[in-house]
Amino acid sequence: MSEPKLSDAAKLLAAKRGVGELAEKMGIQITELSAERAVATMPVQGNTQPRGLMHGGAYLVLGETLGSFAANVWAAPEGYAVGIEISASHSKSATEGLVTGVATAIALGKTLAIYEVVISNDKGERCSTVRITNLIRNN
Repeated sequence: MSEPKLSDAAKLLAAKRGVGELAEKMGIQITELSAERAVATMPVQGNTQPRGLMHGGAYLVLGETLGSFAANVWAAPEGYAVGIEISASHSKSATEGLVTGVATAIALGKTLAIYEVVISNDKGERCSTVRITNLIRNN
């Protein structure tokens, strides 16, 4: 796997905090990270519901990981971000391979950071759309 593309602020944050235990257990791999955009992959295997489809909650974990990590890059070094709202619409099922999440900032402000996260399967088909709002807090 190639080295992730990280902004300078993202490098500092990643070195200090890492991606977190849940993201590690889910197999999430960050490939790009800045306040404006974050990209990661996650394997379908190990993250399925009983019928062998990607679990809807797994999509949310990927979405929150990307949106929250990017928001924390935005807030650093003077502050940090905490998720206050998340929603998802699942439009297709993934059954194998990797899914890729791409978080794009909708709004980056003094108190809120909002992201849309599009999660696609290996064929490039959209499987889920996640929207996450983070509250920016001071250290």
